[in-house]
Amino acid sequence: MRIVVAPDSFKGTATAASVAQAVRGGWLSERPDDDVVLVPMADGGEGTLDAFATAVPGAVRVPVTVTGPAGDPVDTHWLRLPDGRAVVELAATSGLPLLTELLPDTATSRGFGEAIAAALDAGATGLVLGIGGSASTDGGRPVLEALGFDGDLGSLRALPPLGVTVLTDVTSPLLGPTGAAAVFGPQKGIAPSRVAAFDEQLAAWAARFPSVDPATPGAGAAGGVGFGLLVWGATLARGADGVAEVLGLADRLDGADVVISGEGRYDGQSAAGKVPSVVRSLTATHAPGARSMLVAGAIETSLDDYAAAASLTVLATQTTGEPDDALADPLRFAAIAGQRLARLA
Repeated sequence: MRIVVAPDSFKGTATAASVAQAVRGGWLSERPDDDVVLVPMADGGEGTLDAFATAVPGAVRVPVTVTGPAGDPVDTHWLRLPDGRAVVELAATSGLPLLTELLPDTATSRGFGEAIAAALDAGATGLVLGIGGSASTDGGRPVLEALGFDGDLGSLRALPPLGVTVLTDVTSPLLGPTGAAAVFGPQKGIAPSRVAAFDEQLAAWAARFPSVDPATPGAGAAGGVGFGLLVWGATLARGADGVAEVLGLADRLDGADVVISGEGRYDGQSAAGKVPSVVRSLTATHAPGARSMLVAGAIETSLDDYAAAASLTVLATQTTGEPDDALADPLRFAAIAGQRLARLA
């Protein structure tokens, strides 16, 4: 049989690529003659670059040193795709995990802009930008400054010929009770009493660009980096859909007998454009005879759309008696999940 394994990362515990490899290993231990194709997915956040690196033959990591979110140098990389486009991940340049302490007032997204500039300097003909996992709430101004903005839009670098696609699973506007400061500010250290002040700063920034609507869904992504990229002329796309399109997931599903997706926590929000729902939808269209299966760290909602599923916490409980072992060693249990699912094929 032909098996396509297309999970998201299990955030905070395992990358999409490593989960896919573990599931493949478990599956082949049970059914060694099957053709298991790996298409690790992402939604624009942490792991987006790794997903492209694993799934696109000929993709090349290009090292770069940028200004990290705390202002210190960060050694990271962007990805050159064979078609000339570059993938740049904000989480790897200006992400929350790069901080040792929360810095709500001073954390900056400048390094993300520097990595974009480096990719353009190297001849990138288009950009795919993942903007999840931001450490800052700066409206994306430092990103634009790294791209030449000096107060005049005419000073900004031109968009590359193939354009700029921004991947995000956030639909928040820039301002207001569902905006960047109110919704995401607290996880970046903004005290509730200061949310209004940050919102005022973002509103003042947005007022400089009357042609860009701060209410655009996704403008509030990454502390307002989504808005800054709209100012540049980029196009916002729902993260998992955009990744699936760039990876050519629809074509890779052709002829599949089983399609396995997954994420760290499968719950009531998973149907709202998360990776498993996007993979499931594409499977129904492009491989209508395939059986859909799911691997998740925890499963907290109904599984009506799946022929079979495996929860790592349940497997850990069955194997060791300790559900927390699934967090400590997720790849071990992802492999067991692959084996269990193969027995149901």
